[in-house]
Amino acid sequence: MKKVLLLLAKGFESFEASVFIDVIGWNLVDGDKTTKLYSCGFTKEVSGSFGVRFNVDYLLSEMKVNDFEALAIPGGFEEYGFYEEAYHPEFLELIRHFDRQGKIIASICVGALPIAKSGVLNQRLATTYNHIKVGSRI
Repeated sequence: MKKVLLLLAKGFESFEASVFIDVIGWNLVDGDKTTKLYSCGFTKEVSGSFGVRFNVDYLLSEMKVNDFEALAIPGGFEEYGFYEEAYHPEFLELIRHFDRQGKIIASICVGALPIAKSGVLNQRLATTYNHIKVGSRI
């Protein structure tokens, strides 16, 4: 079974997280049934945008990148503290670790910004959300 890690920062956008949950979940029902999604965050309960709370499978401190084939990162809202955790050194190091092992890293919207902040996009092309304010905190 292939394992994908859903990396959630405080203030994550619940709709964007649900895209990964839905697509990979449907693979277990009507797809080839080879991929399963697991979640992680800094705390066992991660508070997303609009008061959504999500219980994760793993703590970030417990992660073993070798156990996963891919990393998925939804975006989030600054107003709910997204960048406090998305730009945290441990969050960025996990992204780097996936990259060093040549594993797939996928993101939605501003979920690409911690990927950029980690440095793994240096000398690479990437596409992301286009309403970033000048002087944004990358």
